[in-house]
Amino acid sequence: MYVATAFAPLMDDKTTELRDLFVETTGEETVTESQSTPRGSLGSDRDEGSVDDRLDELIEAIREREGFSSSLSTTDLRRVVRAFFDPDAAGADSGTWSHEADAAVASSLSADGDGDAESGSVDAESDPIDAEDVFRARMDLHLVSDADREAPVPYERLRRLVSESPPDADDEALAAELSDAAGVSADVSPESARRYRRVVEADIASRRVNHRFRDAFSNLLTDADLSTRLAEDARRDGLREATEDIETDVSL
Repeated sequence: MYVATAFAPLMDDKTTELRDLFVETTGEETVTESQSTPRGSLGSDRDEGSVDDRLDELIEAIREREGFSSSLSTTDLRRVVRAFFDPDAAGADSGTWSHEADAAVASSLSADGDGDAESGSVDAESDPIDAEDVFRARMDLHLVSDADREAPVPYERLRRLVSESPPDADDEALAAELSDAAGVSADVSPESARRYRRVVEADIASRRVNHRFRDAFSNLLTDADLSTRLAEDARRDGLREATEDIETDVSL
């Protein structure tokens, strides 16, 4: 009984310090158990409908400003944007996105489209969506990945070749230029040259607006997850330090 009484003031003081540190670190006065959300998804405090509305507004703003070569609907374009910033959607993130990721998203869109066709909500005669459709959509939306920029020549040289080529230059001419620039070991096809051209043009379009649209997409789809992780890290670090202080004082 004496021991408990002796340590009571000490524990009361440390409890107060712990609470003050928690409030200072997290900005909250109560601890709430939060449910985990999948990586790349929004927290439960975000209105998904409002996020979708904002994504649609951004997509339409790009369409109005530059025009789209993609024939995908706004709903499908929105899903492409969401997938690009969700590593679980296609097994890749914005840095490692590849043709395989485009194909995975295309397969998902086509599967849902088949279901809509059976229900009569879309035209059953519409063509299935393939990886090239998703790639074209990403370029329209300024969603260029590091893998997209891999070419037979350094990217800066590729960008210069595309930028300096005449507006009416065809894919065969660019393919020949790229093959010459890369050396005898490379034989760039017109199809590959067309893809490289679209990547460079998408990068240029994004730079022209200071990457405003890509940044807006990223902020909408990743900030909630980031802020949650930062708050959890701050809370964990602060509580760990306070607990270590308590253990040290009690040992003494």
